[in-house]
Amino acid sequence: MNKGKRKQADRLYLLLAALFIAALVTCNLIANKFISIDLGFKTFIISAGILPYPITFLITDILSEIYGRKKTNSVVLSGLAASLFVLLIIYLGGSFDSIADSPVDNDAYDQVFGNSWRVISASMIAYLFAQLIDIRIYHFWKKLTKGKFLWLRNNGSTVLSQLVDTTLVVLVLFYGVKPNDELLQFIIDGWMFKALMALLDTPLLYAAVFSIRKYFGIKGHEEI
Repeated sequence: MNKGKRKQADRLYLLLAALFIAALVTCNLIANKFISIDLGFKTFIISAGILPYPITFLITDILSEIYGRKKTNSVVLSGLAASLFVLLIIYLGGSFDSIADSPVDNDAYDQVFGNSWRVISASMIAYLFAQLIDIRIYHFWKKLTKGKFLWLRNNGSTVLSQLVDTTLVVLVLFYGVKPNDELLQFIIDGWMFKALMALLDTPLLYAAVFSIRKYFGIKGHEEI
């Protein structure tokens, strides 16, 4: 790969990393709102934070396929650092009283962000386990199939890692607060929705990997 292509590959890596971190931080900020999504065959009761979460796994799969395990792990750990930094800023914002005519007063701020430490802590515990499991399983299948069956490692790694992620988040947030049957429903709905999104994003992964490999001249299952 020539110098010009290498710079473009580095820029793409930074762009994907930025999108990953933005999606991850957004997940945590809107996780306190629960919504229902009716897809016809089933109505899912999920946290709004789940909506951008499948994007993070799509991006890590693209990174794993193109840039390899080491660089993908670096992005995952950067996302963890960014989320902890956001938690610090939220804490600082809540430590000062609002002025009299502030559009957002203390009560509104606390209602939206007061549980952020618990949400982000739960998310980070689950996130770290799930993302690292996802990457490990992805590369296990990639090595086992000698770079073939992209759909298998994309869906296989995400489905299992999302089960771990969803279970950990729900248990850390709601164990002892919600009844067990409701916890189980949250886990099932969250996991099924994420698994469905992983299945639907498979064509996007194929298109992205094909386009990137073609543009940079990457052959077979080589990595940048």
